[in-house]
Amino acid sequence: MTDDLLTGDEIAQMGVDDWRSMHDALEARFATRDFATGLRLVAAIGEAAEAAGHHPEIELRPDHVDVLLTSHDAGGKTSRDVDLARVISGLAADMGARSEPADVQRLELAIDTWDVDAIRPFWAAVLAAREIGDVDVADPRRRLPSIWFQQCEPHDEPHQRFHLDLRVSPEVVESRIAAALAAGGTLVSDEQAPRFWVLADAQGNKVCLCTHVTRSS
Repeated sequence: MTDDLLTGDEIAQMGVDDWRSMHDALEARFATRDFATGLRLVAAIGEAAEAAGHHPEIELRPDHVDVLLTSHDAGGKTSRDVDLARVISGLAADMGARSEPADVQRLELAIDTWDVDAIRPFWAAVLAAREIGDVDVADPRRRLPSIWFQQCEPHDEPHQRFHLDLRVSPEVVESRIAAALAAGGTLVSDEQAPRFWVLADAQGNKVCLCTHVTRSS
């Protein structure tokens, strides 16, 4: 067993058909008959992970269990993930949990830019994420989509056809705004605060920081 990084194409030839490569991780969804089956599967995965010394990220829902495997110390997918994936698939099969690989998906956002370094720190700050490699920003908790920055030619600020609305706790919004401004962003509008603030990076790409204050939900 090595810590050499594996590509999605390599893993596809390794007999872990329940799993799909999603960027730096292997992911699977197992449909369970009921919540109790899901709980038993999670417990069994936990025991197997402890025995292997390799720990997945698990999300339990009423009718399915999502599992994500990655080798954090290696920065991607390794044979450790493949080996544990095989064990988890066996546990799921023994409990009658059905693999649903077609349901596995992960959203990533792309921003066109002619200068990655000018705007990437802003997005890392406003999302409380981290910069990965040369062109990515990722949420370490994997609750938010990652952002990657696509090279383009310089252009005037276009009319933005969509933007990000990020709901945060009221107690963190001021510090998040301060971090975003320190990272090169601008405050476009606070007219609707504390409902939301509009921020923009140095090239005009906008994001709204939103809270529950004054909202019905």
